[in-house]
Amino acid sequence: MMGGKFFAVDRALDHACRLAGQGADVLDIGGQSTRPGSKAVDAEEQCRRILPVIEAVAKKVAVPMSVDTTSSVVAERALSAGACWINDISAGRFDPNMPFLVAKKQCPVILMHSRKTPDTMQLDPLYADVVAEVKIELADRADAFLKAGTSGENIILDPGIGFAKRKEDNLVLLARIKELVMSGFPVCLGTSRKSFIGHITGAAGPDTRLAGSLASIVPAFEAGVRLFRVHDVEETVQFLQVCMRLKMKN
Repeated sequence: MMGGKFFAVDRALDHACRLAGQGADVLDIGGQSTRPGSKAVDAEEQCRRILPVIEAVAKKVAVPMSVDTTSSVVAERALSAGACWINDISAGRFDPNMPFLVAKKQCPVILMHSRKTPDTMQLDPLYADVVAEVKIELADRADAFLKAGTSGENIILDPGIGFAKRKEDNLVLLARIKELVMSGFPVCLGTSRKSFIGHITGAAGPDTRLAGSLASIVPAFEAGVRLFRVHDVEETVQFLQVCMRLKMKN
C-alpha cells in the first residue's frame, strides 16, 4: 500500500476503503519496501506492521488482499489474519518453504522475476536476451511450486519490470510481453510510476508519471494481460474500461 505511508492502521484502512471504492480488485499489503536499494526487514517487524492492517481491512472491505512478502512465516500469519493471495517478489528464491506453504493453503501466488536481492539487484544487471531469460527463470520457479503441490491454476507470473532490469530491458519485456502470456499462466504487470517512465518522459517525480504509466500497459493489455498492479486505481480502471469496450467492438 504505497510503501511506508500507511503503516498506521486508521490511515491504512481509509486508504484501503478508498482504493476499493475506486475499483481495485485486490489490495496488496506489505511491510517492507522492495524497491531497488532497499534493505530487508525481518519477519517479526513485517508482521508487526501489517497484521493489524490486514485484520482491520478484512472486517470492513470485501475486496481480497494479497500479502507482499518473501517470507513464508509472514505469509502464513497474513493468510490467517485475512489475506487471500501471496505476492512474492523473489518467486520463492528467498524462502524454500514458500512453495510448500502455497501448496498447503492452495492460494493464488504471484511469482515475480528478479535477481539477487533488492539492495543489489540493480548492480550491473545483464541479459543476452531478456525475454528468453525471464521466461526460463520464471518457468523454473513455477516448476518449484508445482512440484511442491501448488495447483497450476494458482500461479501468476510477473516479469518484474524495474527489478534487476536496465531501462532497455524493461522496454523489450513490455514490447514482447505476449511471449510470457503464451506460457499458459496468467500474467501480472507492475509498471506504475516506475523510473523507466521518467527516463523516457523526463517526469522526475513518481507522482507525475500517470500518463506514462497508462501508456506502458497498452501492449500488455493488447497481449492479454488483465492483472495490473497500480497506484492510481481510479484512473487506471477508467482507462482499462475504455480499452476493454473498444476491444469488444473489434
